[in-house]
Amino acid sequence: MPFFKQNKYTLFGIIAILLWSSVVALIRDISELFSPIGGAAMIYTISAIFLILVMGIPKIKDFPARYLIIGTILFVAYEICFALSLGMANNRYQAMEMAIINYLWPALTILFTAILGKRKVNPLIYPSVLITFIGVAWCISGENGISIRILMDNITKNPIAYLMAFSGAFIWAAYCFITKQLSNGKNGMTLFFTATAITLWIKFFFSHEINPTFTLSSTITLLLAGIIMGAGYALWNQAIIGGNIMLLGTLSYFTPVFSTLFSSIYLSIALTGTFWQGVALVTLGSLVCYFVTREKTQPINIKVGS
Repeated sequence: MPFFKQNKYTLFGIIAILLWSSVVALIRDISELFSPIGGAAMIYTISAIFLILVMGIPKIKDFPARYLIIGTILFVAYEICFALSLGMANNRYQAMEMAIINYLWPALTILFTAILGKRKVNPLIYPSVLITFIGVAWCISGENGISIRILMDNITKNPIAYLMAFSGAFIWAAYCFITKQLSNGKNGMTLFFTATAITLWIKFFFSHEINPTFTLSSTITLLLAGIIMGAGYALWNQAIIGGNIMLLGTLSYFTPVFSTLFSSIYLSIALTGTFWQGVALVTLGSLVCYFVTREKTQPINIKVGS
């Protein structure tokens, strides 16, 4: 199959993006089947095992010390914020709001890279980032239009989950920027997933969540979720070796659309037109950020997150 041989790395990247688009729905489903913390701990445990089987056991001595420490802290902090914000949402619709907040990270990553990287900043970056925040506010406010009062009312109904979602977006943006400077070309995903799983298990044991009860259906869903998450990272790791980074980078910024569409179907959520408009604004803002900086910031390493 000549086409596959010529484009296999790009196809790997496309599959990775589609797999990541299903993660939001799967994490929410697992949190309902088991519990927010316990469910997340099991997902990341399965993902870590999958990555070890596929990519091998990481050799700690091969990683730069600063990357190992800072990268692990940021990655674990982000994944915990991301997973628990979805799991601790009051309902499935609110979980979708958490997911959209999470997708602020692409625009924030470019903003951090442009400013902290001491490069000439294209003035269009700032209104583009503002558009993404307006899109999030549009999703949270609902059909009543953007209102500070409505935003605050919604946020105060579950402040911890919203705080984790917003924190996660900033943490992952920081991770993408900082680890590029420190990684020296090394990929610590397997190690980071293992650390995330261990941290979640520690958190679970100190929580008041009950021990999980397994059924055949819930076990299959759990295994599927863990493998999909791990496979997404493993395939992306291959995609950046020889894939069409321009195409994959562009497609990755449509992840909020793919994720929202999949989640609405999988979780049987009827999303409003206003919510979809907000998703479109978040995607548009991120895409504009990407294109206005692409030529002058080619060295930016595209890191797609959940």
